[in-house]
Amino acid sequence: MRLKGKNMVVTGGASGIGLATVVRSLEEGAHVVIADVAGSDGAAQAARLDGRHGGRCLFVATDVTDTAQVDALMQRTAQELGGVHAVFNNAGIGGLCPAQDYTDEAFLRIIDINLNGVFRVARAALRHMLGQGGGGSIVNCASILGVMGQKQTAAYSAAKGGVVNLTRTLALEGASHGVRVNAVGPGYIDTPLLKDLPPEMRQALVRLHPLGRLGTDTEVANAVVFLASDEASFITGAHLMVDGGYTAGKS
Repeated sequence: MRLKGKNMVVTGGASGIGLATVVRSLEEGAHVVIADVAGSDGAAQAARLDGRHGGRCLFVATDVTDTAQVDALMQRTAQELGGVHAVFNNAGIGGLCPAQDYTDEAFLRIIDINLNGVFRVARAALRHMLGQGGGGSIVNCASILGVMGQKQTAAYSAAKGGVVNLTRTLALEGASHGVRVNAVGPGYIDTPLLKDLPPEMRQALVRLHPLGRLGTDTEVANAVVFLASDEASFITGAHLMVDGGYTAGKS
């Protein structure tokens, strides 16, 4: 029970890697707040998991582009659960577009969710963690594209590269208060979205990973739980790649 007694907030927690992290955190003993946009599957998932895990799962509708909603998320977590101990800063969106075709609106939307949203959530979490006397763990979701480029991902790559260096900076600022800040860098993860790809495109993605397969959302969740736990007590400012070796020969 690596997270027993800890309160964990997971943004983008209604599906995919976020939901897998919610499940693993509950299995490891945490009280978990699923934060996702209104209209997501978050409320239903929280109700389902709350029944399975003894009343330890709560949904709070949150748009990470809205500072007031993010601040309210952390305030409600602290009030209802007694503190904010760990955060998985996971909310994000993708998008492919040649740089010359990006509109300002489309580019800035990805930056606002994937980078500015990570900052808003981390800032709100830090305020509570420091106000509690220090201590805590923030794990940001970066990407293989936080350390390398890829065609048609100008906004996404810029945002994830920003998340990697934001993580390092927040780690330096949080260290004297006992707050650790790390990031995970997933490769291509086998989600329902990828299942819709044509077989030849899916196989091309598989070949990019030296381990010869795509990752699973639970494999990323396991890394998040480790970084959030006291087992990672001397790890901060790290970007842990969960990519099947994708970046090993490219970084």
